[in-house]
Amino acid sequence: MKPLIFVADSHRALLEFPKAVQQQVGFALYQAQMGGKHIEAKPLKNVGAGVLEVVSDHRGDTFRTVYTVKLEKAVYVLHAFQKKSKHGIATPKSVMDLVKQRLQRASEIDREREK
Repeated sequence: MKPLIFVADSHRALLEFPKAVQQQVGFALYQAQMGGKHIEAKPLKNVGAGVLEVVSDHRGDTFRTVYTVKLEKAVYVLHAFQKKSKHGIATPKSVMDLVKQRLQRASEIDREREK
């Protein structure tokens, strides 16, 4: 089983989600750690292979958790956030830029874990 590593404030953000959402995301992350893929996990477009997102709808709100399974040493949670926009499904460019930045940081952490 791969370890689970939260990048930046992703753990704090996830803890602010409703309990039902935390449970769904937790199970998805557990499956990723075991080498599987949750039924609700979908590839996040325009970031690269091995970056997935779980979208959870809860009482009219949408919560997203982005993680990567492409690195060797661990599953890295890159970002967790509540989608604020009520129209359109596209992820805002600012969020995509943040995910890419955190993916780069996760790669650095993964390399450091080799030492």
